Amino acid sequence: MVISKNKFSCAASLLAITILLSCNQHESSKTTETKEVDKKQQKEYLSQPLVTNIYIADPSAHNFGGRIYIYGSHDTATGVPEDDLGSHFDMKDYHILSMDSIGGKITDHGVALTIKDIPWVGRQLWAPDAAYANNRYYFYFPAKDKNDIFHIGVATSNKPEGPFVPEKEPIKGSYSIDPCVFKDEDGTFYMYFGGIWGGQLQRWNHNQYDSTKGNRKPDDLAILPRVAKLSADMKALAEPVREIKIVDSSGSLFKEKNNDKRFFEASWMFKYNGKYYFTYSTGDTHKIVYAIGNNPYGPFTYTGVVLNPVEGWTSHQSIMQFRGKWYLFYHDVQLSGKTYLRNVKVTELHFNPDGTIQPVTAFKESK
Repeated sequence: MVISKNKFSCAASLLAITILLSCNQHESSKTTETKEVDKKQQKEYLSQPLVTNIYIADPSAHNFGGRIYIYGSHDTATGVPEDDLGSHFDMKDYHILSMDSIGGKITDHGVALTIKDIPWVGRQLWAPDAAYANNRYYFYFPAKDKNDIFHIGVATSNKPEGPFVPEKEPIKGSYSIDPCVFKDEDGTFYMYFGGIWGGQLQRWNHNQYDSTKGNRKPDDLAILPRVAKLSADMKALAEPVREIKIVDSSGSLFKEKNNDKRFFEASWMFKYNGKYYFTYSTGDTHKIVYAIGNNPYGPFTYTGVVLNPVEGWTSHQSIMQFRGKWYLFYHDVQLSGKTYLRNVKVTELHFNPDGTIQPVTAFKESK
């Protein structure tokens, strides 16, 4: 067949356009693939989940008898809608994990305590902690009572992994969430606790509950965490609950608008080179930070960041020394991508010669 010059020119143009479009599509596809690779590189995690068969969050790690025990929240999907009060964190029981070394095999010891065995609890078994004294193990947990008010309960066992038997009533005078039980070098135990927003700390003033009290306004002084010495039997508060002052370098208290430094939740206390390190979450700015003091009651001077924001809305930590090294336990949502289904992780923590902490970032730098 004979093709005229004009027809040939038209056909050639069409062919060129087709090739060009094909090239552009190929380049576009390559660009998309590159972006996906970049995303994966940016999401290269510093640490991997310690367990993948169960969702555990809010890890409180302890060295009991040369073995590491991790006491945390047991996340499950209950179908409760998400809100700012944390209603979707609708935990029903606790599992305890353990390992003989960092990087060693993890043991899930099964259900240590369940909501149906705690007479005073209505719902929501949140972040716990544990302690050893009097040849017994004590398990401290926050939960809402039948009136939907958070208190802190205690349960006991002769084994660190439980099962634990709860007291019939919460600890008298306790309130809010996130108990951390710290043993000082003189053998005295202190319980640190509190959490704003869903943790209800904003409703407690002078240790009295007022359901009408809401969150502080930006220029108001920030709500302070709480502390009280525990009794010898570890089941009661030995004194009235006190506020803990967290201050800046000039000695001033933070305001609510200083939400990258003010207290939100997740108290954790430890001691390093004779100093008291009070660590906590800033909540809506998603950092774990620390403040240093000379006394278990404070005041504590804000010093810096322990853990930069992780994947997921919440952040919660514990810090412990094991076999000469320090470790940070934390959680994120690597496995599920969902706020209420979190997984526990661990990484080594390093201190500078002046006692400051080298901040941890949960992601590796992209190559």
